[in-house]
Parts: sequence; structure tokens; C-alpha cells
Amino acid sequence: MEISLITLALVVGLFVAAYRYYTKNYFYFADKPIPFLKPSFPFGNAGPIIMKKVTLFEHFKNLYNAFPNGRIHGIFNLRQPAYVVRDPDLVKQITVKDFDYFVDHVPTGLEQTEENTSHLLLSNSLVALRGQKWRDMRATLSPAFTGSKMRLMFALIAECGQTMVAHFRSEEQKARSAGGAGLQLEMKDVMTRFANDVIGTAAFGIKVDSFRDPTNEFITVARSVTNQISFVKALKMIGYTIAPKLMMRWDIDFLTPEEKRFFRDTILETMRIREEKGIFRPDMIELLMQAKKGSLKHQQTVEPKQETTTAEGFATVEESHVGRRAHDRVWTDTELIAQAFIFFFAGFETISWTLSFALYELAVNDDIQARLFEEVRESEQSLEEGKTLSYEKLQSLPYLDMVVSETLRKWPIAMLLNRECVRDYQYDDGQGVKFTMEKGAHIYIPIVGMHFDAKYFPDPERFDPERFNEENKKTIQTGTYLPFGAGPRNCIGSRFALMEAKVVLYYLLLHFHVKPYAKTQIPLKLKKSSTQLQTEHGVWLEFQSRSS
Repeated sequence: MEISLITLALVVGLFVAAYRYYTKNYFYFADKPIPFLKPSFPFGNAGPIIMKKVTLFEHFKNLYNAFPNGRIHGIFNLRQPAYVVRDPDLVKQITVKDFDYFVDHVPTGLEQTEENTSHLLLSNSLVALRGQKWRDMRATLSPAFTGSKMRLMFALIAECGQTMVAHFRSEEQKARSAGGAGLQLEMKDVMTRFANDVIGTAAFGIKVDSFRDPTNEFITVARSVTNQISFVKALKMIGYTIAPKLMMRWDIDFLTPEEKRFFRDTILETMRIREEKGIFRPDMIELLMQAKKGSLKHQQTVEPKQETTTAEGFATVEESHVGRRAHDRVWTDTELIAQAFIFFFAGFETISWTLSFALYELAVNDDIQARLFEEVRESEQSLEEGKTLSYEKLQSLPYLDMVVSETLRKWPIAMLLNRECVRDYQYDDGQGVKFTMEKGAHIYIPIVGMHFDAKYFPDPERFDPERFNEENKKTIQTGTYLPFGAGPRNCIGSRFALMEAKVVLYYLLLHFHVKPYAKTQIPLKLKKSSTQLQTEHGVWLEFQSRSS
């Protein structure tokens, strides 16, 4: 009995000690002159999303709206305190003016630094790099994503769009022959196939057709890599959350050996063949080969007007001085392969969802679709005989850019920006509120909150491309529209993503009238998930040929 009591006391003592350790950060904001959400054990303020009571959009909107009259407030992500920034001027200050204090992303355990080297692909990717190594890689890759490079890649993307349209026309004829009204498709599925083909041809130099060959090796590996509900990947995620240093020491990768081998072998073999045979192709492999030789540089000449961010789309982000600096670092094969991998990983899901949402909005807003179709039709008719759509022509279509810009506002795939404070930062709002953000503090900027704030975008639930017409876009406050992030750490691939989205919408609307039908969920609702963006019942739409 005495032993049992001693054992019980020890167990209770261990639980109390563990509880106090886990909750010690819950007092972090006690001496800060800002409001904060009271945490609940054990999830802090993340309970609703972890327990799948809200969607990802709702969760980040709720965090943003917790203190609607404030500039900054505190929350707890599990046991980790974090600052939520909701003031546009403060967003600009953190991401641009005082960028050197907030240069890194919030750590996940996979980060790569000078002291912490690894052969893991995710660790070596631009997104995970930190400090000087990130600056050097950004400067290395930045020239690959200029307007001039996008112009060279344009034909590859346009070919993928035309191949998709040809397949849809063939399938629609079969559907009509069988007595159907049109071709009924689930958008996320077909746009994933398109994104796969684009990344295959533009990033890896592989020509694939995922519409006629839906089980090709490239898309099979792609779906495996992006399968966020995999039990094994979930265990790895938990491991990196709880014991990241141990996971890194054991070299436990998110990718399976087969997935990693596929990417590495594909890229290295393609590079070897091109080097031996002197093959040139305007894709990411070629740009990586140039980067390895140190010949990928920013043009020193002034870029033509067509290459300004305004000409390429309102949502395009501008490269900062960080991406234009010179360095003499030599990269390994693993470090370069990782950039092609993250280009694939980031572009696969984001573009397929963006296009799915854009087509849904066009289907349920037929007046907007009709206006966009007229712009596309007039553009096609104005082409000289024998000529096809060019990069410059695509970028000259104002209403197409307005539709894409509004899609990115209403359906921002990157719902949250995060930054880590890399050295103590003195916060001063100029109105008497002062405190120190300690080194290691986490900063959250809920993009979806900004985009749905009626103060900046009236009637935010309404899909309205006119927000981005020539007159209205001048009034959009800096720091409130952030589809590709902000500051030097913005999305390096914004030009590529916008070009890809515009190509698809151009060719699809030129040939098809997109309509909702019985299976279309209106309004479209997101699924309550703690890890990934999903809709409740898919995004089902009907395609009817305009020539019929």
C-alpha cells in the first residue's frame, strides 16, 4: 500500500511537472501591452482547427478578427506564443522595412543553415533555407523567374493548355453522342492533371499527357508526394513537431526513398544527356544547369515596359535587392535538385486549386464569364493569320487579369504568412505602445483575414473583378492584398503561376461555356480539415463546346 502511494505520488508529480513545462509559455504575453487570446490546454488557440470544428479559412479569419480594433495581438499555437499582425502598415514594416529582423520563416525542424546541412530535398529548398544561405539561393534563382524567362517558357505552357482543350473537345463529343448535355468534370482532378503536365514539361523537361495517360509515373509520384492524409507522413509531421533535431539527425525525410530517387534520377539524367548532346530547352532544367555554371544572371539592361509587374498582372510581386545581388557560392547537385522539387511541390496544389476556384466563380457568375469570353474572343480574332497567342498578348488582357486577381483575393491558397524574429526587435506603434519581440518570436499575418476585411474589400464574399479595374486598384491599400506574400521573401514564382492560370482560362473559355449543373455545390463550401484545403463535395462543372 505504501509503495502504491509513493508510486502514485511520483506519477502525479511527473504529470504536474509535465503540465507546468508544457504551459509555461502561456504567460508570455502577461507583460506585453497588447491583447491576447486566452489559451486552452493542450491546444492553445488551435483547438477548433485541430478538432476539425472549422475550416482552414474560418480558423485564420477567426484569429484575424479576434481583436478587430487592434494592430497586433497574441495567440497560442499549441504551446507556442505567436503575434498576429492585422495592420497593413505594420505588415509592410515587418516584411519590407525591417525585413532583416524577420528574414526567416517560422521553423519546422527541416530548416537548412550553414551549420545544419542535410541531403534532404525539403531541407535544401528555397522555402526552408535560412539566413545567408537563403539570400544566396534567392539571388541564384531570381533571374530564372523574370519576365524574359517566362516569355521563353510560354510556348511550353500554351502547348499544355491546347492539349487539354483538344482532349476535352474529344471527350465532350463522346458525352453528347451518349446523350449527355456536355462534359461533366471535377475541377480539382482535371486541373491537377494539367498542373502535373506543366511542371513535367517546364520544370523537369518531361513531356507527359495526364489526360490520356492518367496513371503515368510522373503524376503517380506527384500524387504520392502531395498526399497529406498519409498515415506515415502524418507520423513524420508529428516527429518533426515534437523532436525536429532528432528527426534531422536520423535523416528521416518526408519523401519515400522511391520518391526521392525519382526526382534525383530524373533531373540528373536529363542534365547529363543535355550536357553531352548540347540540347537546349527553355525550362527549369536549363536554368538549373546555368545556375550550376554560375551563368544565370540578372540582365543589366533596363527591362522593357512589358516586363514591369504592372504589365504582367496586378498580383505579381516585385523582386527585391536580395534577389539581385551577386555571390560566389557554388551549389551541389542536391541543393539544385531541391529547387526543382519545391517548384513542383509548391506549384502542383496551388495552381490546381486556383484554377478550380476561378472556373467555379465563372460558372456561377455567367455575366462575368460572358465578358471575359468576349475579351478572349476579340483577342483571338485580332491575331494575324497563322499566328498564335503570345506572352505579350496574354498579358495585355485587362479583364482576364482582373478575374485572376479577384480569384486570388477570394480564394487565397497561401492563407497565412509567417515570419520568425531573428533578433530582438523593439515594437513601437508611435502611440505609446512599446515592447520587445524577443529573438525566436513567431509572427503570423492572416492573408485570408486581410482579403475578407470589409474595411479594405467591401462585400468581401462577393466575387467582383471590378475591384481590380484600372481605377479601383489604385485605391487598394498596400499590405492588404497578399496572394504571393510580401517583401523580399515573397513567392518567387508569381509570374509563372499567373501565366499558367491565364493560359488555361484563355483556352478553356475560347472553346467552352462553363456551367454549373445538378452536382455543383452552390455556394461552394470548404471541408473542415486541420491539414489541407479541401471542398466538401468537389468542384463539379459542365463544359459545353461553344462551336455546337
